[in-house]
Amino acid sequence: MQSVVVLKLNAIVSRALLNQVTAQSSLFRNRSSCLNARTILRRHEQVKSSFAACRHFVRKNGRSLLRNNHTFSAPCFSIGVNAHDVSFDRSSRGESIRNSSSDQIVLREKSLKLFSGSCYLPHPDKEQTGGEDAHFICVDDYQAIGVADGVGGWADVGIDAGEFARELMSNTVSAIKEELKDSINPSRVLEKAHSKTKSEGSSTACIIALIDKRIHAINLGDSGFMVVRDGCTVFESPVQQHDFNFTYQLKSGSGGDLPSSGQAFTIPISPGDVIITGTDGLFDNLYNNEITAVIVHAVRAGLGPQVTAQKIAALARQRAQDKNRQTPFSAAAQDAGYMYHGGKLDDITVVVSYITNSIIT
Repeated sequence: MQSVVVLKLNAIVSRALLNQVTAQSSLFRNRSSCLNARTILRRHEQVKSSFAACRHFVRKNGRSLLRNNHTFSAPCFSIGVNAHDVSFDRSSRGESIRNSSSDQIVLREKSLKLFSGSCYLPHPDKEQTGGEDAHFICVDDYQAIGVADGVGGWADVGIDAGEFARELMSNTVSAIKEELKDSINPSRVLEKAHSKTKSEGSSTACIIALIDKRIHAINLGDSGFMVVRDGCTVFESPVQQHDFNFTYQLKSGSGGDLPSSGQAFTIPISPGDVIITGTDGLFDNLYNNEITAVIVHAVRAGLGPQVTAQKIAALARQRAQDKNRQTPFSAAAQDAGYMYHGGKLDDITVVVSYITNSIIT
């Protein structure tokens, strides 16, 4: 299996953002978003794809000191997935294939695969340095994805937390390769990756592996993922915070949270499900039903995961720059007693994964 680790670096979180409070809250993401997609899509379909100057795999952007998500892209990544490659047939039974030479029917078992694409938009002020997010996508033998978001407040003491996030994700890819492909344990992988990460700084982490008909995941902090099925959000990872604007975070040495503090999940999935993984630059600016609406539209239009990720990231950036619209971030800030309106500019990482059928030959 070829593995490619693409690392990108994004820079420093502005001091102003530190004082502005950043919060991510799954509490404010619509958990029961069996949305009326048409109504929402009419509002959001006009998102321009000019933001889609996105990389296939990685980026990192920072934010306030005890809160950051880094994405880093490590592709063991297979990029050429077209819409017609994606099956939304919900059957998981074996498929009959006719052997042309013997005219016999051979039954072959179907397995599930991740077809993934990603988009990263650094904070506008950090485009030159790349931001502090990091993410990876592994395919072929290892079906796994992950994101990390470095805590931007380290910039106040001259440390680029993006270095920590990138090293953590790189070590995560290495740890995944040490696992048996049919028994990847994200919690164990995160433990190994964290123990080998020596850069200064801290970050959140979210790792997901597809094994058989389930995804196994661990999430620590305010990065996260959601699962969309038939136009509904059927799962959303909860945010882990010590307090408002104070996310759980991994750090080299002592003083940070431990990988064992992360929440582990095992979730049954089916062909046609869509997994959206991202840093809080996504979830602070878009409600679940808004994300789901984009997914519904993309599936109907036959769009691949890469383009879908670009559209979601573009909409999140649009919301981040809107000073008047209520967002998950502004709602959380107001609940915490802050006078805050509109979105929150930040690094935005989005990884979209289509669950598809693949025949085992």
